[in-house]
Amino acid sequence: VKALTGVNTDTLTEEQKRGMTIDIGFAFLNENITLIDVPGHEKFVKNMMAGVSAVDVALLVVAADDGVMPQTREHFEILNLLDIPLGIVAINKIDLADKDWLELVELDIGELLQGSFMEDAPILKVSAETGEGVDQLKTTLLDLCKKVPDKQDRGIFRLHVDRVFSMKGYGTVVTGTVNSGSLKIRDTVELLPGSVKSKVRGLQSHGEEVSQVETGDRAAINLQGVEIKQIERGSQIAEIGYLQSLNQMGVTLLLLGSAQKPITQNQRIRIHLGTQEVMARVALTDGKTLQPGDDCPALLRLEHPMVAARGDKFIIRS
Repeated sequence: VKALTGVNTDTLTEEQKRGMTIDIGFAFLNENITLIDVPGHEKFVKNMMAGVSAVDVALLVVAADDGVMPQTREHFEILNLLDIPLGIVAINKIDLADKDWLELVELDIGELLQGSFMEDAPILKVSAETGEGVDQLKTTLLDLCKKVPDKQDRGIFRLHVDRVFSMKGYGTVVTGTVNSGSLKIRDTVELLPGSVKSKVRGLQSHGEEVSQVETGDRAAINLQGVEIKQIERGSQIAEIGYLQSLNQMGVTLLLLGSAQKPITQNQRIRIHLGTQEVMARVALTDGKTLQPGDDCPALLRLEHPMVAARGDKFIIRS
């Protein structure tokens, strides 16, 4: 991300100390495109899910010296399940690998992408350290972003909160990507779960003050009369009266063919929907187990309230 934008998104002390992304970070590729840097390590999939929940293009980065790792496969499967429309692959750290090894890495990537939404995705070789290939990667990304299909707009304002902070003189500010609808300054919104009402004091998009944000925009929303403790990553901001908190959800579950075990009746699982994470129990309606590669209707009994709408995509993990 730093090679593409000049911005180091690894701002946490622990990230800089360990040389790895732990939480999501943000940088602007241009005035209309935001890069969301998500962690690759398997321990931080929760944060990864919060970052990719509303993206239009996936940039899958594979380290040349490591090749395709188990977490690469898991992240890629998540992108597939979330129906991300477009993608591109960058093989980074090519300065640390020889030509023969790079060819093997590229073959492994080709096998991974086969039959997926990224089957014909460009695979570019780059080095963030030396700058080799970075300009071509940026140009390819910008061209790909022009092909992003229009998002389905349900007409109702909805935003999954991915960051919350307080600014002196302004109060509580939340950020996220607008899932649907539009929002203007002085509109009244509902914070969920909890059904807290608040008026929009100010709006920003890409670091600039704006009077309105729309579907697909990155947005920073300054909320009036809301304490920072009343909202967190995973909360949703929505038009009043359209969404509600749920204690159970009727869903269709698809278990990946690569799963090591079936899902069993009453199994405890972790649900990732948007930026939310909630534990739940599974009530299968078509038998006592769901085998890898199969799908079935199910009822999810949630341990904490969750906000969801018909047609929402989500990921479950054991």
